Amino acid sequence: MKDIFSKEAILLLKDGTQFKGKAVGKIGTTGGEICFNTGMTGYQEIYTDPSYYGQIIVNTTAHIGNYGANDDEQESGSPKIAGIVVNDFSEIYSRFTATESLQEYLFNNNVVGITEIDTRALVRHIRDKGAMNAIISSENMDMKFLQAELDKVPDMSGLELATTVTTTEPYFYGDEKSPYKVAVLDLGIKSSILKNMASRGCYCKVFPAETLFSEMKAWNPDGFFISNGPGDPATMNYAIDTVKEILNEDAPMFGICLGHQVIALANGISTYKMHHGHRGLNHPVKNLESGKSEVTSQNHGFVVDKDDLEKNKNVVMTHIHLNDGTLAGLKLKDKKTFSVQYHPEASPGPHDSRYLFDNFITYMNNN
Repeated sequence: MKDIFSKEAILLLKDGTQFKGKAVGKIGTTGGEICFNTGMTGYQEIYTDPSYYGQIIVNTTAHIGNYGANDDEQESGSPKIAGIVVNDFSEIYSRFTATESLQEYLFNNNVVGITEIDTRALVRHIRDKGAMNAIISSENMDMKFLQAELDKVPDMSGLELATTVTTTEPYFYGDEKSPYKVAVLDLGIKSSILKNMASRGCYCKVFPAETLFSEMKAWNPDGFFISNGPGDPATMNYAIDTVKEILNEDAPMFGICLGHQVIALANGISTYKMHHGHRGLNHPVKNLESGKSEVTSQNHGFVVDKDDLEKNKNVVMTHIHLNDGTLAGLKLKDKKTFSVQYHPEASPGPHDSRYLFDNFITYMNNN
């Protein structure tokens, strides 16, 4: 496996930009939308977050792999990314709790990657030109082959992906003797969200993405949670319809990231694809109700249209992103429903926003 680091690899962007480097992970060819995450730590949590399905991740931190991989840091059963791009890849690791090197982890999970490229130049290019499709190959350097493979990669706009990463069968999480029952619509949920629910006395039943509201209601939950996940929210009529029925039921409901976008769409508020998205661990958000600011973990390429929300007299903006003024949270005036665009469970990231899980508990207590 050590020989892989001497093998050439190439990264080709949709606009024709090329970067040549060395292979990491599995030898092969992979394509997806290229985007970058500015987090200094937590690469394994990023790679296993289902919200990244179909995307090639550029780690902006120069040195990746130095603390290896650990099974306890999985946000899902396996990496969901399409590929990785790093500057300096560490074959060795120094953390005593690690179970394997990052190279072994990527190889065993069939993740194709490239290292020894100028990631600063690449990130500046993406920030200027926007997120776009790209392809990595460490098995074929022929440009005609690469271009043909790149042309096969679907655009993220209009792409429905939640049904690809959702659970195939309902399952339970937490203690069945807990005081609260939460029905979770799994659009690509992170395990840390379920851990935060369970630690607050929630017994969760996790349902596949296309589950009908009647099936969720039959479990008689105290509240509903709409999870994060990948893809274009505007394509998800099945989830939008389910959320509409929950709203008609007037039950407590909390949504995160993709779930937040679906809640907005269920209220007639549109979403749009961002230029290059928000992905990192230090995004500043202001809570407009408390006046306090939070440092947040974010991962999204779509966002709810703030101007469209302001036309809806029944929906209130509760949080705003301080870097670009995009909408970061909302609530309904006449329903027990609220949602945020970012990740209060973090993992990786700061815990400034975990109070939102407590707010959900309060909603269920007052129901």
